[in-house]
Amino acid sequence: MEAAVCNPAAFAARPHDPRGDCFRLERLCLDALRHEAMAWPKPGLVTPVDSGSHSDMHIGTFLASIDALQGSFAALALAGARGLPFAVLRAIGIAAERKMLLATGGVNTHRGAIFNLGLLAAAAARRRTDAALAKLDCGAVVARVWGADIATSRRRSPASHGNSMFKKFSAGGARTEAAAGFPTVYNIGLPALRRHLESGHDRETAQIGTLLTLMEYLPDTNLLWRDGEVGLDFVRHSAAAFNRSGGVDVPGWRDRLLAIHRAFVERNLSPGGSADLMAASWAAHQFEISSF
Repeated sequence: MEAAVCNPAAFAARPHDPRGDCFRLERLCLDALRHEAMAWPKPGLVTPVDSGSHSDMHIGTFLASIDALQGSFAALALAGARGLPFAVLRAIGIAAERKMLLATGGVNTHRGAIFNLGLLAAAAARRRTDAALAKLDCGAVVARVWGADIATSRRRSPASHGNSMFKKFSAGGARTEAAAGFPTVYNIGLPALRRHLESGHDRETAQIGTLLTLMEYLPDTNLLWRDGEVGLDFVRHSAAAFNRSGGVDVPGWRDRLLAIHRAFVERNLSPGGSADLMAASWAAHQFEISSF
């Protein structure tokens, strides 16, 4: 089946036209990725200040990847609005990954983010065109419409870090999270984000606070791949200690987070799964307040 494509020259952006909505959803997705990339400090992760625990990428790699993804989230949203099956969404996502890899010289900067944000954008658009789904959050739409196919797609997928960690540690990873309706986003990330915003924090601080909350609870397969359960436990305990001591709500939090960053870099740890879900939490928040 041919993948859905959004052509900005062909469609007028009317308030309730799904072909116009898809571009608004894409802008929110790309903004979420840019905000995640530019936030600082983020322990072990790429920021504008340094490359964290990564020797193969830097902030320029991330920004080039984001630019290359223009059009992909709009196509995923339009496919969702048209009620197309997961196989079509997957084909669009694979094409987006190819664009990412071409832009980065083969470096995987956003595979997880393409999967998460693409599904949420497709769900937001689908919800606008299906009255039976109108009262559900985007995660619940993903689970109801595509969850079963997402869950079974693992068996048909090529080898990946997520699949190998699933087999070794029974850690679900991105597919399990999505198939279940993104419970980590909706039960942990989004409440933390909204709590920080309601407390008066700016967007960057609220997102970093959300990241540390996710790091405390997420069985991040990126960490399992890098250093097994020892590495995962180190990150979760570090995040828990930061959060229990006041997190981003107390003065001096950046200095304490930079100390954690140095410890992660020394151990080559990068909580990339938490970063992906932080971006997904921000996107989900924007979809809800923007009436998608």
